[in-house]
Amino acid sequence: MVTILCVFAVTLALCYAAFNYHKVRILKEGTKEMKEIAQAIRIGANAFILHEYKVLITISALISLMLGIFISYSTGIACAIGVIMSASAGWIGMKIATYSNVRVTNTARKTGKIPETVHVALKGASVMGLCVAAFSILGLTIVCGLFSYQLDTLEMIENWAGFTFVPFIMTVSGYALGCSIVAMFDRVGGGIYTKAADMGADLVGKNEEDIPEDDPRNPATIADNVGDNVGDVAGLGSDLLESNVGAIVSAMMLGIYSFINVMINVGDISSKHLKTLCMYPVGIAALGLISCVIGLFVVLNRPMSDNPHRDLNRATLVSALLTAITTGIFTLTIFKDIDHSLFGFNFGSISVWMAAVMGVVSGIIIGRISEYYTSYDYAPTKRISIACKEGAAITITEGLAVGMKSCLASLCVLGIALLVAYMSAGMYGVSIAAVGMLSFVATTVSVDTYGPISDNAGGIAEMSHLDPSVRSITDKLDAVGNTTAAIGKGFAIGSASFAALSLMVCYLYSYKPLGENLFLDLLNPLVLVGILIGGSLPFYFSGMLIKAVSNAAKGMVKEVRRQFREIVGLREGTAKPDYKSCIEISSRASIKEMKAPALLAVFLPVVGGFLFGPEFVAGILIGGILSAIMLAIFCGNAGGAWDNAKKFIEIDGIPGEEKGSEAHHAAVVGDTVGDPLKDTVGPSLDILIKIMSTVSLITVCIFSKFNLLDWIKSLL
Repeated sequence: MVTILCVFAVTLALCYAAFNYHKVRILKEGTKEMKEIAQAIRIGANAFILHEYKVLITISALISLMLGIFISYSTGIACAIGVIMSASAGWIGMKIATYSNVRVTNTARKTGKIPETVHVALKGASVMGLCVAAFSILGLTIVCGLFSYQLDTLEMIENWAGFTFVPFIMTVSGYALGCSIVAMFDRVGGGIYTKAADMGADLVGKNEEDIPEDDPRNPATIADNVGDNVGDVAGLGSDLLESNVGAIVSAMMLGIYSFINVMINVGDISSKHLKTLCMYPVGIAALGLISCVIGLFVVLNRPMSDNPHRDLNRATLVSALLTAITTGIFTLTIFKDIDHSLFGFNFGSISVWMAAVMGVVSGIIIGRISEYYTSYDYAPTKRISIACKEGAAITITEGLAVGMKSCLASLCVLGIALLVAYMSAGMYGVSIAAVGMLSFVATTVSVDTYGPISDNAGGIAEMSHLDPSVRSITDKLDAVGNTTAAIGKGFAIGSASFAALSLMVCYLYSYKPLGENLFLDLLNPLVLVGILIGGSLPFYFSGMLIKAVSNAAKGMVKEVRRQFREIVGLREGTAKPDYKSCIEISSRASIKEMKAPALLAVFLPVVGGFLFGPEFVAGILIGGILSAIMLAIFCGNAGGAWDNAKKFIEIDGIPGEEKGSEAHHAAVVGDTVGDPLKDTVGPSLDILIKIMSTVSLITVCIFSKFNLLDWIKSLL
């Protein structure tokens, strides 16, 4: 039943995505100059992602091979499938974004109306959203189909190297790891690329040369617009796909472990319990995808308003409501013959549905909290705009305060949702809450992708010397896009926290004897030291990313200054800049600078495990998850608030202040500080905690038997 549901959902979503892709492609691109600029952005984005994927293929092939040799062949194959699915989603999203941007600009130019322009932007963005959800389910369906026989035998097995594990759990973990590898490359590499170009363009163009954003005289403008596609679109897609897969896989594994524990403690029970617990989260994801297709279809096929935010919210709410309803029916059907008391379902058949709904509701509430702290329709961002009149220092101070204060409300919502989910269905319920939060990920990604497409559209309007009214329309769309991006990041980190906690429990199951309690001794010095080191890791990781952006931006600033200094007539607009050199600088720097943070995320838990054993790694995971959640929320909301504070001044929201004023210059500085926080650090942190959890889960079967500390103890 679930397999048929998945096949139907994936087919429906991909067909609708292909239809929307075609409808966008047949639209006109506009003037000759618009076509040339769009082509330059397209070529730059293609060149970067091809270069990145060459490196990715080599590394992922090596990791898949090692998993196949040292763990099991099925784990290696599943990892490769995860890489293919995630890379495909990122590629398709980047392609449609580079086709949509110029068509959004041309729609604004021809119609002069916001509703028609929003329609094109959302239609293009929907391709990305639908592909992200469809590919995540498609890959999981393939993995489950190929290795379903592993569910027939759930004992620990021992491979040729002497490592023991549950085969199917290790297989789906491999699939999740493959998705995480691509997400790390796309999010970190793309984030460094886009922010290096953005900072270089802003610092020299706006603050030194006093020219408008995306002015064609600025050599970094094309690189900046390329960055929106490789970082905010391809990176976003791989990030949310990985989040979706991580949530589903963690729920599947906890379902399996719950079944094994019941079987050990109670005796033989029907295998239908196992299949129900294991496939239920996949069914939720499939129903969510179908609901998103309906939600996007409804919004895209009715007249839109002059308020883009209202239309985008409508798409999200319709998708979420349909998901909650269909999931309820599905739950009552699939759990009707299950003995709920065996698995700690305290409210009968609706226990797991309550957990899923808590995920849906908490995701929407966290989105609204992010909107409150980042939209210039509300007081926090307006206060930052007013603070800009006092200079850059006060602007930055005010933004830091907004970002820090925004953490409390979001974490309270997460805490309440976690408690309700746990009271309903135990840790299995917590994992289902993560699935529920991302069940309508297709719409979430669509709404989020709308932002960078609109941002690119504004850049093309400026570089093509179109009437200022066109840029006015795209700026309104872009400002809403900044808020939707913050909402999307809230969903990502919220779901990551649930999924990481679930993976943490799976990790404990993996090295403790089956049937034994999972209590972790927090007074154990190894655990305490692990918590301390794990808590500091997200800060060190973030520092590495910010330093990477800074290093890449320095090269960009130097090149932009050189061109303004050496190219005669560039300031006057009589000579063209060398866009290609800036694109090459960002491409080289992003691939170079991303290696150290990525290696840190992958190897720290492995090295820690081989040195000090599984308890130490458990502490690292606890500390890392706790600090990463708070840091990610802070970075996303502070950066979004700074960006929209600048936008508020640019739309004359502060009387007497406008573009080019001292207040605007202060806002640009704040926006520049926030850029790497919201688009590089924040999104990468949720990948960090999931890839650490997944790597630990896969390798614990090795270092629980072979680690330096145990070897030293054996000698004493």
